[in-house]
Amino acid sequence: MMTVLMIVGVILAIAIVAILILAAMKPDTFVVQRSALINAPAETVYPLINDYKNWASWSPYEKIDPAMRRTYSGAPTGVGSIYQWEGNKNIGSGRMEILDSSPSRIDIKLDFMSPFEAHNMAEFTMKPEGNATNVTWTMRGPIPYKFKIMHVIMNMDKMVGGQFAEGLANMKAVAERK
Repeated sequence: MMTVLMIVGVILAIAIVAILILAAMKPDTFVVQRSALINAPAETVYPLINDYKNWASWSPYEKIDPAMRRTYSGAPTGVGSIYQWEGNKNIGSGRMEILDSSPSRIDIKLDFMSPFEAHNMAEFTMKPEGNATNVTWTMRGPIPYKFKIMHVIMNMDKMVGGQFAEGLANMKAVAERK
C-alpha cells in the first residue's frame, strides 16, 4: 500500500512535469500591446514620450516606488536619450535608450537588470485621427525557458498590459489638459 506521503510525492512530481512540458510549449517571444485614442494632436503627445523627464507625469512605473533613483544621460531628448532607474524590489533597476524617434514612432531599447535580467524593445506609435492621436504602446522580447515556466502560472499580457493601459490613460489625461 502506498502511503499518503508517497501519493502526495507522485502527484507533486506529475504537476512539476506538466508545468515543465507546458513551459516548453510556450512561444520563444512575447508581445504586449495596448492602444488609446488621445484627444490631442501628435505634436502634444510626442514630447511626453520623447523626453524621459516627462514620463513622471504619466508612466505607471514612476508611482510604484516614489523614492526611485533616476539618472538621465545622453541626448536631452530623442535618439541617444538614456534613462536609468534604480528602485525597490517592486520596480528593480534598468535602462532605456531611445534608438529611433519621429513624430509618428519612437523605438526604445529596454534593459532590465533586476529583479531579473531581460532585454526587450518598446515602441510607441502615434497615428493622427482627425484632431486626436491613436497611441499604441508595444513591448516585445525573447522568453528564455526559465521565464516560460513563470508564464505557465502568470499572464504577462494581463499584468503588463494593465500597466500599459494605465499609462496610456494617464498620458491621455496629461495631453488633453494641455
